[in-house]
Amino acid sequence: MALAEIDWNDEEQRGAFRHTASHVMAMAVLRLWPEAQLAIGPAIADGFYYDFDLEHRFSEEDLAQIEREMKKIVKQNIRIEHFGLARGDALKWADETGQPYKRELIEDLLDEKTLSFYKIAEFTDLCKGPHIESTGQIRAFKLTSVAGSYWRGDANNKMLQRIYGTCFPSAEELKAYLDKIEEAKQRDHRKIGREMELFMLTDEGPGFPFFLPNGMIIRGELERFWREEHAKRGYLEIRTPLILNEELWHTSGHWDHYKNNMYFTQIDEVNFAVKPMNCPGAMLTYKRRIFSYRELPVRYAELGQVHRHELSGALHGLFRVRTFTQDDAHIFMLPEQTESEIVGVIELTDYVYKLFGFRYHVEISTRPEDSMGTQEEWDQAQDALESVVKKLGIPYIINEGDGAFYGPKIDFHLEDSLGRTWQCGTIQLDFQMPQRFQTAYVGSDGEKHIPRLIHRVVFGSIERFIGILTEHFAGKFPLWLAPVQIKFLTVATEWNDYAAELTEQFLAAGIRAEYDPRNEKIGFKIRESRNARDAYIVVIGEKEAGSGIVPVRSSKEGELGEMPVDALREMLLEEIRSKRI
Repeated sequence: MALAEIDWNDEEQRGAFRHTASHVMAMAVLRLWPEAQLAIGPAIADGFYYDFDLEHRFSEEDLAQIEREMKKIVKQNIRIEHFGLARGDALKWADETGQPYKRELIEDLLDEKTLSFYKIAEFTDLCKGPHIESTGQIRAFKLTSVAGSYWRGDANNKMLQRIYGTCFPSAEELKAYLDKIEEAKQRDHRKIGREMELFMLTDEGPGFPFFLPNGMIIRGELERFWREEHAKRGYLEIRTPLILNEELWHTSGHWDHYKNNMYFTQIDEVNFAVKPMNCPGAMLTYKRRIFSYRELPVRYAELGQVHRHELSGALHGLFRVRTFTQDDAHIFMLPEQTESEIVGVIELTDYVYKLFGFRYHVEISTRPEDSMGTQEEWDQAQDALESVVKKLGIPYIINEGDGAFYGPKIDFHLEDSLGRTWQCGTIQLDFQMPQRFQTAYVGSDGEKHIPRLIHRVVFGSIERFIGILTEHFAGKFPLWLAPVQIKFLTVATEWNDYAAELTEQFLAAGIRAEYDPRNEKIGFKIRESRNARDAYIVVIGEKEAGSGIVPVRSSKEGELGEMPVDALREMLLEEIRSKRI
């Protein structure tokens, strides 16, 4: 595959390009550290990595040295050769080259009589490929980081060193990507969360975030908005317990399919589980009485806190935690109501995402290997989801085997301001739990029937959604979410009384206002306020104190000039009412 023939929009060709770069990196590492043992080195989204077992710990200086060696290999324009080895010869190769991880991989390939290898000069690697023709085709690359990685992702195995890198067909494309990565670092919600005092993470509670007063304002506004929109659409809010009897989780199927992600406790010598999902509680809520078909659909909504065990190495700010609040809903319905209820959830989800300026794409996730129910039920549920999406004209792709253990689902993947995607909303169609919990309604024929069930979230996780919003807006939230909507700063303390008076006026109007009474230089106050991403800043000195006209600065638009206080107040109220982004 010649460079001129590589279609960068083609996933397979792009993967071959990046996979070759991973081999060139491994080759460079072996030239510098011949004792290194190789694990695996695939192409991934936006780049590649390779895992190494090496006593020497890689540093930033080492990455630069490896890059220089890679450039030498690229400059040599070495042709990449493909060949096969019989199983016995492949094992012999692994032993002779001192590569035990490759031997383990070969031993696992029981069905392969001939194993695939690729060769670049003195470097040979067990690999299915594909690869590009020569090393000279790799024009622009960068090694980005080193991280720990367990062999085969198993914490019981040895910790290896993983070097990440990225590559592109041109230096311009590489620079654009690296610039985006640098922008992402500046938008990191953990960094902004500290600067804005939104939340904190502690060693005393790994994976259990603490929300601070400013973060609670954002959270409270999101929850208020969520409640208003659900009330408009006929949802009934419930709250279910955090801890429920172990037997419930056997009934729901979580014991057999989700036990490893759960926490357990004992009460009065009886086994209980901390809920990892809200659905069993919703099932019990519905089951408390028999509903008539005339009462369906019943839409229960719950801001339910759940706990899930995550490995410590996987924890990441608000994105990967051990406890979070799902904006859950469970819709019990008649079979003939299935389509209209799915449409209703899609319309709500579309409204919410567009409010925040998110674009999104849709995937339909199908039956996983570890699942409940018959294939006929799964096919029926998947057909129902696909039918609605097709009728609405929504493009979608199939995500094979990624459904919930109880049903297929529609997943919504948001695209943020940096072009990154996040899986948030989901609509799951479930035929299993209504059967397992023996839920029922009385039909028009006077007989009992089993309802259909939709599980769905829109935000997904309140915590994770706040993290996504923080990075999407770089901390400069829409005014209705901003913890401090306007900050009054005084040039000198003699103007504090006027600043306090304005603060009270704006607070009385329902605007989150503050003033800074400290005897600090105005430049220092302004820098602090900007760093805190206060939505609007007003500086007050002698001129402003008696005029009723103030200079206004927006965190998003910069200097707006002078305006009357009354006009400023009305402008902010309108921006809050409209939820303008």
